[in-house]
Amino acid sequence: MADSLLAPRAGIDDPFAAAVHATRMSMAIVDAQAPDLPIVFVNDAFLRMTGYRRDEVIGRNCRFLQGPDTDGEVVKMLSRAIRQGEAANLDLLNYRKDGAPFWNALQISPVRDAGGQIVYFIGSQVDVTARKAAEAALEAAAAEQARTAQQALADRTALLHEVDHRVKNNLQLITSLLVLQTRRTQDDATQAALQSMLSRVSAIATVHRRLFQSHDLERFDVATFIRDLMGDVSSGREEVDIHLDLERVDIAAAQAAPLALAVNELVDNAFKHGLAPDRPGRLTIRVRRLNGHYVIEVCDDGPGLPETGEFEPGFGLTITNLLAQQLRATLAFEPGSPGVRAILKLPAHG
Repeated sequence: MADSLLAPRAGIDDPFAAAVHATRMSMAIVDAQAPDLPIVFVNDAFLRMTGYRRDEVIGRNCRFLQGPDTDGEVVKMLSRAIRQGEAANLDLLNYRKDGAPFWNALQISPVRDAGGQIVYFIGSQVDVTARKAAEAALEAAAAEQARTAQQALADRTALLHEVDHRVKNNLQLITSLLVLQTRRTQDDATQAALQSMLSRVSAIATVHRRLFQSHDLERFDVATFIRDLMGDVSSGREEVDIHLDLERVDIAAAQAAPLALAVNELVDNAFKHGLAPDRPGRLTIRVRRLNGHYVIEVCDDGPGLPETGEFEPGFGLTITNLLAQQLRATLAFEPGSPGVRAILKLPAHG
């Protein structure tokens, strides 16, 4: 199948040759049995696409169309397909005679003789420069959109961290004022009330400290908060054996403050009613996932529930019930063995 066999006049007697010449798709044929795979035929569409004359093309290897930015890995893929006698379909950056680059959607197929020997490779080429430019523009737009979104997220993160930092500092100031007031107060009941308020403010301050240190603005690590909280409230209560069984649970950041207050109230209740200051005791806190809920248990080994089976609805319990409603959670107190087990259960996706 030499170039002369596909000369324009062959189209009179050979419909295949006429079709190859007439098609608007660029086509080339190389001799697979000659050294360096020389081109033996190109149609007019190939010449129009590349800008070369026929006598400048025949007898050369197709690599003359490659240039400085042609991807070497794609060239290796093409060479491998030819060595293995396989068809290939790939996009290759080529260059016209005037040096202008264009993207070539190249398809090659082996042509075998009656004995199965590869005698030619026939290739078709389509200029897909416009498609590649559109893809590049889309990629650039997507990259810019991603960069803008990332910057917006970074700005939002910095702002929220700054807010949490300022709130934390203000709560620390309030804590200091409450400590001073407690020290100046002689009345036991007033001191107890101030201590309870100090505990609540400290719990919220711990929340904002954790949020300030977190990289995730949307979620709040309950287990880490409880470890911090128990590190604070256990000071001066060495006689209490504190046991933590905490599964990693992340809640929405918006739920962090009410949950922290609820847990603080339950712990405070356990210290007040379940753990007498004059005897050793054990306090266990568990956090786990169960049937689509997050379950937080605060268990003491004290005297247990009152005979009525319920605690008196004091200020702390009233707060806890209100916080449970805000969290769409349920709160229950059950007899322990011994002591009391307080169970706070909230929806995992609430």
